[in-house]
Amino acid sequence: MYEVELKVAADHERVRAALDDAGAEAVDRIRQVDTYYDAPHREFAETDEALRLREETDLDGGETTVKMTYKGPLVEAASKTREEHETAVTDGDAAAGILDGLGFEPAATVEKQRERFALDGYTVTLDSVDGVGAFVEVEREASEDAVESVREGAQALMRDLGLDPDDQIRTSYLGLLLDNSS
Repeated sequence: MYEVELKVAADHERVRAALDDAGAEAVDRIRQVDTYYDAPHREFAETDEALRLREETDLDGGETTVKMTYKGPLVEAASKTREEHETAVTDGDAAAGILDGLGFEPAATVEKQRERFALDGYTVTLDSVDGVGAFVEVEREASEDAVESVREGAQALMRDLGLDPDDQIRTSYLGLLLDNSS
């Protein structure tokens, strides 16, 4: 499965109003702490891959979950589309211990608050990323043969929300954070 994602820097209040006008459904408000790992056998920065443990806390219900995610390299120039594999982890500390035992080392941590909305089959996310800024993501999963049509739909949805998909940022929040710290 592929994750098709478009991301732009944006004013959240203006986008929130456009989402309300479009009849978007509020899904949740969460806090995410993403710990990214370096591999002992290759440089993820060079291969454009990522391995992350994500601790996610529901800001309304207080429940916390942990997921492990592998993200493959970007597969096209028109969006942030990449192969993604993700699974729930019942014990985040144990998972971190396993990664440590295998030689994976924490590289950086990205913290963000997210508001997610559902609209026209897409997830629209308003992200406030610590040390980086405010962004809007429009994303949806797609099979390999549907990537182009899903991307075109995401671009149209961005335009409907008053955003310019040509302003998209293909750099990950991790990359933006590292760029800001250097």
